[in-house]
Amino acid sequence: ADRIWFMEMNTRLQVEHPVTEEITGVDLVEWQLRVASGEPLPKRQEELAIQGWAMEARLYAEDPAKGFLPSIGRLDYLHLSELAARIDTGVETGAEVSTFYDPMIAKVIVKGGDRPAAIAALRTTLGQAMIGPLVTNAGFLYRLLGHPDFDAGLVETGLIAASLDSLTTVPEPSGELLQRAAARVTGQPGDTPWSSLGGIRLNSGARRFAMISDQWGRRFDVSLDARQNWDGSPPDTPTVVFEHGERFELAIYRGASGGGMGISSGDILSPMPGRIIAVDITQGQTVAKGQKLLTLEAMKMEHSLTAPFDGVVAELNATAGAQVQVEALLARIEAAEA
Repeated sequence: ADRIWFMEMNTRLQVEHPVTEEITGVDLVEWQLRVASGEPLPKRQEELAIQGWAMEARLYAEDPAKGFLPSIGRLDYLHLSELAARIDTGVETGAEVSTFYDPMIAKVIVKGGDRPAAIAALRTTLGQAMIGPLVTNAGFLYRLLGHPDFDAGLVETGLIAASLDSLTTVPEPSGELLQRAAARVTGQPGDTPWSSLGGIRLNSGARRFAMISDQWGRRFDVSLDARQNWDGSPPDTPTVVFEHGERFELAIYRGASGGGMGISSGDILSPMPGRIIAVDITQGQTVAKGQKLLTLEAMKMEHSLTAPFDGVVAELNATAGAQVQVEALLARIEAAEA
């Protein structure tokens, strides 16, 4: 019998079309409009040539450390350098990232003479990104571009999964960044004769230290220049600084907070704003560790929440179709008695 073959054709431009444009020097959007108007293609296949190497990264409002769940809210600041990159975006400072649209902030496209040059340009651009207070994947992309296997061209579908911990873990700020942040969060009157004597010690050089912490509770002891005067008082809000695509909130360390939940907590919180599309449990039901409890939907993604341990549904605040905010208490599981 004769075989019938089917071929899919997309009559739209793909997200990565800027890569083609950069290495061919053509404007594919213009071409598409011309063809739609009945005009012929501006160039034939034999007239096209590839020059250099182009690379694109999708910059998303998402949290790689939380399974790449979307991060929503207002973009209070958005800075992407165009010195070495082409930035295609539809948002600006002050825009809102909501649950109703794809959380992509921008496409970052670079071109270089070869692959290493393109990687360097893309990494530099992402490393200089200043975006917030939303969490983005800029730092994740920066680390991925610096991965030795990526640098060597040994890229396959399992690369991210195999290196997930190192790629999603935010490194500590550099010493230089901590020094700058400590100078901002340390306050001392600078107009008195005594202010210049801060840290004075007999028979020893003057020394001054500051203990600061980031939004993840990590503490850093920073040695300060005792000759430096700081005027004013420590700010009530953290100092926001950026490095390698990551956003750090640094403030005076005030000790460990007791408000967090322990790892044994049975509180099932919404990891993102969204809509509950399925509730698979009832109050009083016995559940097993890993059992699916309910499913959330946001930004074209579905996310299932599961039981952290064997137990009983002691509280249920979720109904199908309801909209919920991030960290809303959806259910509470009480551990089964041993």
